[in-house]
Amino acid sequence: MAAKTFKMTAEGKAELEKELDTLKTEGRIDIAEKLKVARSYGDLSENSEYDEAKSEQAKIEARISELEYQLENAVIVDSVGSNAVSMGSKVTVKRVSDGFEATYEIVGFAQSNPTEGKISDESPVGMALMGAKQGDTVVVEAPIGNLEYEIKAID
Repeated sequence: MAAKTFKMTAEGKAELEKELDTLKTEGRIDIAEKLKVARSYGDLSENSEYDEAKSEQAKIEARISELEYQLENAVIVDSVGSNAVSMGSKVTVKRVSDGFEATYEIVGFAQSNPTEGKISDESPVGMALMGAKQGDTVVVEAPIGNLEYEIKAID
């Protein structure tokens, strides 16, 4: 089975590499210290600090594996420099129904973080915006029904 590819910008890849490096160094050192302290408390069978540290260690190692896989299968996609929405574009849109305006940065799935305005090109809004130009109106299929967005600006 072919590996899944992860589309991302060069900036996004650098962010993931930085996070991976931090987890491999500071994260592992931190958890090793927590385990050492927890072991010093004695009986491990009833040691909640030890259990918590082991759980945290498992989460860190899982995140490291996830990041390594994403970086090994990363495909860097740069903006083509056209006036159409593409990966890496910052797009200001206005919802036609109520005039709500928002600015989104189109990123790969691995980089998406809606609270920071970074939406995946695979999300419903991201897919609808890809390839559209300033002044276009796009329709997004959402669970609450179709939403229309007018593209106000593309950076």
